[in-house]
This record gives sequence, structure tokens and C-alpha cells, in this order.
Amino acid sequence: MRRGVPWGTVAWQRWLLAAMVGFTAVACTRSPLSLGPSQARGYVKDPETLVVTTEPDFPPFVYLNSEGKLVGFDVELIQEIARRLDLRVDFAYIPFDGLFATLEAETADAAINSITITAQRDEAIDFSRPYFKSGLAIAVRADDTRINSLQDLRGKKIAVKLGTTGADLASRVPNTQLVTFDSAEKALLDLDKGNVDAVIKDEPTARGMIERVGLKNIRLLPDLLTEEYYGIGLPPGSPNKLFIDQTLEAMFADGSYERIYRKWFRRSPPALPDQP
Repeated sequence: MRRGVPWGTVAWQRWLLAAMVGFTAVACTRSPLSLGPSQARGYVKDPETLVVTTEPDFPPFVYLNSEGKLVGFDVELIQEIARRLDLRVDFAYIPFDGLFATLEAETADAAINSITITAQRDEAIDFSRPYFKSGLAIAVRADDTRINSLQDLRGKKIAVKLGTTGADLASRVPNTQLVTFDSAEKALLDLDKGNVDAVIKDEPTARGMIERVGLKNIRLLPDLLTEEYYGIGLPPGSPNKLFIDQTLEAMFADGSYERIYRKWFRRSPPALPDQP
């Protein structure tokens, strides 16, 4: 039996989504799924639409470009999955730590936001098979030679984003002072100003934010702290899991996944396991 994360009542969850979500409809060119007739469907809005929650503050996975358009690796990936399933996507913007509540309350069909698959999260929601390999990194100021490992963070002030695996790991470092932010970008800006000693964040998103904002005085330590895998979040027992997994497998096989990966990361993707 799945054990829910204490997000509050279902009524509160539905109010949260209604109050905070902003929809951006993205039309997908229709084409039949190569694997055969698809029974994938949306449940929240209408059968032909997947309502997908995300927080557009995770470059290069999902963010708003200078023209206000939602772009990124995760965006292109879910759009291609939906296209192959003969569906369209409505993106619903919501803070990262609220994504899981939308899935538990079934007020979203899916969530994609460089979400790490963890045992605790898997007790409350379902995940697709892994689609990205990542890991946590430590960001420090470029002129700081004191911090070269996780052990060096003892007694330091660490900035983290609420609800992330980086925040979970930082909370286990002894004698630290955690400073929480609702945005990883704000955490990095605080590091740049010297208000904190370090930031713990997923390496790809931390690097993407550093490059996008142009933070020249911040560096990432070379050794990753963890090995993690991202998955597409789904409501518990979602029948769409099978179709999304099959579509991801087809994209791995026909090279379309690698094409999208190379576009955003300028390198070949690593091999991915069926399970994290």
C-alpha cells in the first residue's frame, strides 16, 4: 500500500492548484504511435490533453526564455512523448514542492521538472522509467579554497531549494545552518553575494543557471555527491505509465532521444537503467 506524503487535505490540494497554476497550452502535431494503437488519455482536463505540472525555473530542463516561451530538455521530451501518443500538452506552472500534491490529488496527469526518483517519493506517486542520469553537486565561490568536499561543509551556511534532494542531503551535514529558498537561482545569487558558503543542487540545473545568469564567481566542485535518475511523475496507478515507458523506449531506440539530449547538453547521453 502506498503511503502518502503529508501535503494536507485533498480540498487544500485542489485549491492550491487552482490558485497557483497558470496554463500554457502547447499544441502538438498529431501522428500515430509507432507501437500501435494508443489508449493513453488525459483525465484532468479532457481525454486528448495531458495536464503537466512544472516549475519553469530549472534550466536547461524547463524555463522561460527571453521571449517568455517555455523551453528546455524536459519540455521537448514531454511534447514528443505526447505527440507520439496523439495527445496535446497543457503545462501548469506550480512551485516544485507542490508538484507531488497535484499528482496525489489527481489534479495533474503528469509532472516533469528534473524530478529525482527516490524511494520516499515512489511511495506516494508513480514514476516513468528513468529518462536522465544526474547527481548532486556543491557550488562555491570561485575564490573559496576551504570547501572541496561534503565534509568541508561542516559548520558552514548552505543554501538549498525547498523540497529538493539537495535540501535533504544538506540537512544531514552536522553543524550547518540551512538557508532555504523558493528558487535555486536565488540561492546561487546569495552565494555570489557571499551571504552563504555553498549551494547543493543537481549538477545539470546548477550549471544551467550559472551560465544563464552569468555568475562568473561561482564554480562547481568536480566530484558529484550522488548518482540520481530523473523520472516523469504520475498519479498513483496511472494507466499512462505503460504508454509513456513504451514511448521512451521507442525514442531511445530510434535516436530521437539522443537528438534532443545533444541539442541541450552538447554530448551523447549515458546509458540508462530500466529502474533507478
